[in-house]
Amino acid sequence: MRTTANDIPARRQAQQRADEIRVFQTELARLETDGVLALEESQRQALATHHASLLANYARAYDIDRDSRAKQLSLGMRIASFLGAMALAASVFFLFYQFWGRFSEAAQVAILITSALGSLGLTVWIQGRDATGYFTRLAALVAFACFVLNVSMIGQIFNITPSDKALLPWAAMAFLLAYACDLRLLLAAGIACVIAFVAARVGTWSGVYWLHAGERPENFFVVAALLLAMPRLAVHRHYPGFEAIYRVFGLLSALIPMLILGHWGQISYLDLDPKLIEGGYQVAGFAGSALTIWIGTRREWPETVNTGITFFVIFLYTKFYDWWWEVMPKYLFFLVLGLTAVLILLLLKRLRGAADRGNNA
Repeated sequence: MRTTANDIPARRQAQQRADEIRVFQTELARLETDGVLALEESQRQALATHHASLLANYARAYDIDRDSRAKQLSLGMRIASFLGAMALAASVFFLFYQFWGRFSEAAQVAILITSALGSLGLTVWIQGRDATGYFTRLAALVAFACFVLNVSMIGQIFNITPSDKALLPWAAMAFLLAYACDLRLLLAAGIACVIAFVAARVGTWSGVYWLHAGERPENFFVVAALLLAMPRLAVHRHYPGFEAIYRVFGLLSALIPMLILGHWGQISYLDLDPKLIEGGYQVAGFAGSALTIWIGTRREWPETVNTGITFFVIFLYTKFYDWWWEVMPKYLFFLVLGLTAVLILLLLKRLRGAADRGNNA
């Protein structure tokens, strides 16, 4: 069966509807067991027939998971496709290096271009015939690996000085395949390329060699703002999960530099006392983590809440280490950490209770 890019959101919606049907059937069975609800036999038959027809149509058109067993097998298929893609990409890489010196320069360039275009064409061809999407994702990962190898090895052939500009075509290829094949892993790869490129550009504007841009964590704040704004600038209604990836990478690009600068203020661009810089970034880290938790809770973004909680705890534990590791007995230090974790659990429980009361009001 031929599929198109438009089938990607349709497949997701079909799978979501199938999951909702399964949850509804489970809850209906519980209600009938508890005597809360009792459908007439004709109603039950009509409902079962309707659901069976929907699931059969979805399974025939999109090869969805119709029950929990199929869902578990699909998880195994995703893992297998990922591992297979990594193995094939490694195979291509080592195959090139095994026989590379035997080819002329013209043959090397031709092989690189052919492999990149061929793997991309193979991905498009498989996508038109793969209703499940697993083989498409495998081919897309191999196509991306071939493209990265293409750019890097052509640079070596013509003795081109390594540059951060290579990150742009890599990012473009990753985004193209991610959106065409609904592949979150390649979206993450594209975002990582953008993070590296923007940080390198900001670093070079400040006089830092692009390979050393990571030594100045403040270079990542610009790309953090861009990534956090991306879900607002582009609608991802047909790509559930993509906005969450942008938000998580944006938060990581902001909070990790704060964590680093909170302990090594001497690598900051700010011409201030390192201790003052460290204290300022520690406060910013706590405030940013708390703000992240609050916004994530208000907008119902679980990945944002989890990221904020993780970094709030990390900032808190690192401060405890600075204050008490040298002066406290180790058993007492870890006891304090454990009690702090209990306190955080109690606070989160109260916040959840308040949110539940607000929803019921």
